Amino acid sequence: MKAQAVSDCSLIAPVPRISLQAFCEAEETARIIEAAATDRRMERAHVSAQMGGPAAAIAAFREAPTPNIIVLDTAANGPELLSHLAALAEFCDPGTKVVVIGRYNDILLYRELLARGVSDYLVAPSNVLEFIRTISHLYITSGAAPLGKIIAITGAKGGTGASTLAHNIAYSAARDLSIQTVLADMDLGFGTAGLDYNQDPPQGIADAVFAPDRIDETFVDRLLAKCSEKLSMLAAPGSLDRLYDFAETGFDHLADILRATTPCVILDVPLGWTAWKKRMLVNADEAVIVAVPDLASLRNAKNLLEALRAARAHDVAPRLVMNVVGIPKRPEINVSEFAKAVGVAPSAIIAFEPKLFGIAANNGQMLAEIEATAKPAIAIRELTRKLVGCPEISRGKRSFLVPFITKFVRKKAS
Repeated sequence: MKAQAVSDCSLIAPVPRISLQAFCEAEETARIIEAAATDRRMERAHVSAQMGGPAAAIAAFREAPTPNIIVLDTAANGPELLSHLAALAEFCDPGTKVVVIGRYNDILLYRELLARGVSDYLVAPSNVLEFIRTISHLYITSGAAPLGKIIAITGAKGGTGASTLAHNIAYSAARDLSIQTVLADMDLGFGTAGLDYNQDPPQGIADAVFAPDRIDETFVDRLLAKCSEKLSMLAAPGSLDRLYDFAETGFDHLADILRATTPCVILDVPLGWTAWKKRMLVNADEAVIVAVPDLASLRNAKNLLEALRAARAHDVAPRLVMNVVGIPKRPEINVSEFAKAVGVAPSAIIAFEPKLFGIAANNGQMLAEIEATAKPAIAIRELTRKLVGCPEISRGKRSFLVPFITKFVRKKAS
């Protein structure tokens, strides 16, 4: 009955392919439901909203089958509402769930409605995320697997170092925050995750996306290359013996499996603006654009951020990371001016240290393995903490870090 914080929006599981019909008395409720129907987490559901409240619902289902979910928005008091539900029950098919949006914050009424078989009761005015969360929870059992967090990272142009950052963020999530993490290298032709981790696994992400009929948890688990105790990788083949053209939904099933089995998933999304790349960025819990301080990067970052903000109206805003900053004698756009132009303050500013980055790249190591106290390594650790959603832990309290983070990433949406 209580609205959840907007910051928890990334923990809402996608709604399955269900039909939902809403009967509203308030136009505001109808607008909320119509807005929810456009959210990425509701894209599989067939949603319709009409005015008329419980009376319209009873009339509609006298001769028609009921959908998976009926939503009733009403200002009726307890006895009148119970009378409407009794009348509607005569026409409800077995398995139909009923959600009531009412005006009374009354625990006794809430208990009575649950006793009558109502699936949930919301007190108006509700909001889009609360409504989506309520519908999502109807299909998540108490024993469901923990909902993982997907973080998609891409560059504003070539040469921004987005892949390097993605690989180091995955390493930091596993090593510094002790979170089970999977890195998926989605640049099948030119991906460098295998090189950066000094591995050459015989299988990887290509085996998953080119065999959609075989994809399940067991199959994906066999494809993962172990990088450390808490970090695994779906490597790209890095070969050009075939073309890597995918449908818009080509990676959906793989992403669903990774989300259901892994607390933290890092997607290294290659540069480009195809249907499937846009979908991965839009559907991720956190979308990160990596830019460098030049004009082309500014233009592209601005376009990407605006497109993602428009497509992710009910999600946390996409993040900007400024990388390769401070190269001596190179003319650069000031970071504050860059941020003002794109309308987003950077979540991290990472200075370029050529020796550190060069050694790491050539040795197949992460920055923190070379020099954990270097400024870029420290900036990446702080960025990882922000992306995963963990509060800052002061020095001297590291002993509390692992249990807190483990609990945080494994808790179900509530």
